[in-house]
Amino acid sequence: MDLRILITGGGTGGHAVPAIATAKAIRELALEDGTWKPVFLYVGSESGVEQKLAEEAGIDFEAIKTGKLRRSANPVRMINRANIADLARVPIGINQAARAVARFRPNVVFSTGGYVCVPAALAAQARRIPVVAHEQTVQIGLANKIVMPRAARIALSYPETAECLGPSQRARSVVTGNPVRTDGFMDGIAERAATWAGFVSADHDLPAIYITGGAKGSRVINVAVSECAGELLAHCRVIHQCGRQPGDQQDIDLLNATVVALPEELRSRYHAVEFVGPEIGDVYALADLIVARSGAGTVAEVCALGKAALFIPLVPTGGDEQRRNAQRLADAGAAAILAQDSLSGPALRDAIVKLLDHPAQLRRMGEAARTLARPHAARDLAKLVVETARAGR
Repeated sequence: MDLRILITGGGTGGHAVPAIATAKAIRELALEDGTWKPVFLYVGSESGVEQKLAEEAGIDFEAIKTGKLRRSANPVRMINRANIADLARVPIGINQAARAVARFRPNVVFSTGGYVCVPAALAAQARRIPVVAHEQTVQIGLANKIVMPRAARIALSYPETAECLGPSQRARSVVTGNPVRTDGFMDGIAERAATWAGFVSADHDLPAIYITGGAKGSRVINVAVSECAGELLAHCRVIHQCGRQPGDQQDIDLLNATVVALPEELRSRYHAVEFVGPEIGDVYALADLIVARSGAGTVAEVCALGKAALFIPLVPTGGDEQRRNAQRLADAGAAAILAQDSLSGPALRDAIVKLLDHPAQLRRMGEAARTLARPHAARDLAKLVVETARAGR
């Protein structure tokens, strides 16, 4: 017996990674049972990371045109060329998604958020195909606010998110947690990351930090690092995922030019890359501290691995979700927060050094983070999707 599962959601890794992790868990459930097999189709955006992740996982992918609403506290600023152009794409994407749903005939749609999920989820709901909607953050995103009212089941990453739901939606909700990436992510080897980064054995006793602004990087974080690189590297080793920026001017060039001017013993303590790939598990294993944005995926990874974190929430985001994500960990003693409007080279250096000077505190922060983890999130979500598909047959 086949269970046909359409996955939709993406635009960023925060939406796509949980989708792929859940699909892998669904395959594991099918192998354990032996009486059914999953058939997947991933409907995603033309430019997001989800196509690459789906293809790597052996999942058929169909791209649709999407429109993204760029929100602002000032309504006038929302009337701009980018929003108008994206609004023109919405009808095309809705038609493409409707055709994909009609051709694939899914038993269930698993929607993980992001603007790309809305057309496919609504097309499924119009055909009375059950939808399982998953929210990764503490704050419910705009796409899920559209999808959730008619979703068959609602999966939440955090218990407190249920407070944002009405009584009917709350009755259909379950807290599963947020799945993290797999494939060796939880089994990293610190020594392998040190070798990959080119760190010398003489610095073995120095703490290591991993700085990331997400897959696409963060210019404000990158500039702050360049401003304090010399002083920072006097205290620690740094692996820095700086992303790739549009145009010819790349932050990695600025960072490397800054570091190459430093004394040799400091240069060998810094390794910048545009994107950390399969080495990520090793990098996390090496890191004593994570310095990052507080997107849903990063927060889930920090908790799963029990790592101390210094979060620099992205502002603005829908519903101020990154600040709320970070504050949840800070309230548990698992993270410190540096507000973006306070970010500078000296401020970043001081915040990092203050934490590194207290290794016992870092260990306690990591232990606190682990208490917030839900290690079986992917499997729990997989069970929910499969149960919903069977109930809708």
